Amino acid sequence: MQITNDVTKLFSITYPIIQAGMVWAAGWRLAAAVSNCGGLGLIGSGSMKPELHREHIQKCRAATQKPFGVNIPLLREDAIELVRVAIEEKIPVVFSSAGNPETFVALLKQNGCTVVHVVSSVRQAEKAARVGCDAIVGEGVEAGGHNGRDEITTLCLIPQLVDAVKIPVIAAGGIADGRQIAAAFCLGARGVQIGTRFAATIESSAHEQYKQVVAAAQDSGTVLAFRKLALVRMLKNDFALRAVKAEAEGWDEPQLEELLGKKRERAGIFEGDDAEGEMEAGQSSGLIKDILPVADVFKKLIQEYAAAKSLLM
Repeated sequence: MQITNDVTKLFSITYPIIQAGMVWAAGWRLAAAVSNCGGLGLIGSGSMKPELHREHIQKCRAATQKPFGVNIPLLREDAIELVRVAIEEKIPVVFSSAGNPETFVALLKQNGCTVVHVVSSVRQAEKAARVGCDAIVGEGVEAGGHNGRDEITTLCLIPQLVDAVKIPVIAAGGIADGRQIAAAFCLGARGVQIGTRFAATIESSAHEQYKQVVAAAQDSGTVLAFRKLALVRMLKNDFALRAVKAEAEGWDEPQLEELLGKKRERAGIFEGDDAEGEMEAGQSSGLIKDILPVADVFKKLIQEYAAAKSLLM
């Protein structure tokens, strides 16, 4: 089946399913595999230096003839360098996150890029639309990794965004199966962005141990921490539980920064340290039971979506 709407037309894809540009998990293999299935694969440049970013773009282009994009966290000190690489490589779609979209949206659009910004509130969505973004991703607090401080859930966030802006809204946060895709469409979203389900696939560059921990997680397998720094959702492990305990005890920002240290995300996601690493993952982990090739995940998503849609008619 093919789904044709504003999002599929915007990105020239078959299905309005976008793979999140996750740090340490979303390399060229994952992005190419998703795009080859008819979705939109994104390279997660947040864990890449500019030249590595370029290498992944070039390898992805060699592995797929379909559209793909990149995700650039705008708070990175080298964000402008990552943007320049995307422009030089003629990337058609750039997703931005963690920062002010106004900083780079004009430059990207002048160079022919479709620009999408990730938001967690109505205020952020309105700003993204005002400065010229072509679409937004509304990400609820169920999502893995860094989240909005207001902790708005996907179910409540998406319809408010749809009411607030005229550009297409893509739903994200806790989505891992086709039933949830159908639900997102009922809320007014025109597409979905899926992270953790794609992080736990064969083609993901995440460590095998990270994938296994995701697949073993239950409904309460993740936790929110570091509200005083930058709210993050991760799988429960020794480090995560120490962070929660420290916050409950009233640790201040410098103490929490010392606890967090450096390269925790790399240790958890890319190196598979399931005790001391920051293993970012969403609440959808409880829905994920196996590590599959992207093609199998895509097939299941479409079948589940079709079955759920039939129940609505």
